[in-house]
Amino acid sequence: MAALAHSKQRYILMSHRKLRRVANEIRGKSVPEATQVLRFMPYFAAKVILKHLLNAVANAEQKFGDKADPAKLHVTTIMVDEGPAYNRFKPRAQGRIYKIQSPTAHLMVEVGIKTKER
Repeated sequence: MAALAHSKQRYILMSHRKLRRVANEIRGKSVPEATQVLRFMPYFAAKVILKHLLNAVANAEQKFGDKADPAKLHVTTIMVDEGPAYNRFKPRAQGRIYKIQSPTAHLMVEVGIKTKER
């Protein structure tokens, strides 16, 4: 892979496990194939990743012009990392509190032009 373009988002209000389940399905695939897979997945995480995949393709077209035809692009790297959890507290009976945690995640999608390998 020679030319690369990426799209990042941090602090997505979703568990990193839910995003990774979808990200593992498209890693290494061509952009048209990955787009088709994501469009028909029943998970909300697929919509989040599809948005960033299309954003990375648009960045590649802006960066490399005509060389970055979406049919030639491949998903080179897709990383999902765990972010900090938002902590909230819910009052309960007899003066107790229950902790409510909302997990977050960081997503990075990178697309590139596949070159001939030896």
